[in-house]
Amino acid sequence: MSSPGGLEGNMTQLLLVRDRFTSAFVKNLIVVLVWLLLSYINGSLVATFFRHQTFYEDPRYILFIHMVINDSIQLTVTITLFLLSYIFYRINVSFCCFFILVAVFTTRNTPLNLASMAIERYIAICEPLRHTQICTVRRTYIVIGMIWFICAAPDITDLFVTLATESMSFFHESVSCLRQNVFKDPILAQKRLAFDVIYFSCVFLTLVFTYLRIVFAAQALSTDKMSAKRARKTILLHGAQLAMCMLSYISPSVEIVLSSIFPGRGIRFANYLIVFILPRFLSPIIYGVRDKKFRKYLKMYRCRVNVKMIVAPANR
Repeated sequence: MSSPGGLEGNMTQLLLVRDRFTSAFVKNLIVVLVWLLLSYINGSLVATFFRHQTFYEDPRYILFIHMVINDSIQLTVTITLFLLSYIFYRINVSFCCFFILVAVFTTRNTPLNLASMAIERYIAICEPLRHTQICTVRRTYIVIGMIWFICAAPDITDLFVTLATESMSFFHESVSCLRQNVFKDPILAQKRLAFDVIYFSCVFLTLVFTYLRIVFAAQALSTDKMSAKRARKTILLHGAQLAMCMLSYISPSVEIVLSSIFPGRGIRFANYLIVFILPRFLSPIIYGVRDKKFRKYLKMYRCRVNVKMIVAPANR
């Protein structure tokens, strides 16, 4: 679940509008198939990463696999919540709090992870002699810890405020699992808006800064221009991924316009897939396909898996 404003608007419509059985079945089938496909892709990436020591000693790939695992958790939680909304419609507030917080943490992690990866590429291109000193494995794990703290702290305070203002009986009730139904205080919505504006502005400026510095460095370099070119393209893809994450802010407005033009044609569901699901396809593309080193080991892993699948039945 992405930014609070867009997420609430989109999921509110998806969860509160009751579909006919056929429509609900098709939507849930699509969501489950997408989850299975992405889980298979991400599982292959994670398996490739942990099978080869060269990756988990490289900060670049550590940050990448953290984003893959993070996106897998986000996708699993949001799709679980999507399915539960059709099966039970209303769920216990305590469970709802857990699902919402995990979904928000993991969604907010993605832009910060993108910014960290962009900074790592900037150091590799613009400060190559100091790269191994600055970007160590230990510091990379510290950065990942900081990402989780920065993303979790604002919403943990929402939970504490709710615990302080609501009676304990509230947490035993059943509600439609929407953020505004659990964290009701209007001040919390204003706080989240202020945080998200600062948060996304910092990430956006980081990507712009690193991209421009790499462009200028590439013009000055007489060698290794290809590395700089690849780094520029990677950061541009990070920017595209960030832009798709930020679409969640305007998705409710876009839905209203499109629904007035194409009424009753699954606009809300299509918007959910595009805004909240599609960005999760970009991570495998950026590194799993574009990166030559990772692609090489990924192909080796797939070959071994295919051989095992062929050999196993033959040995029975």
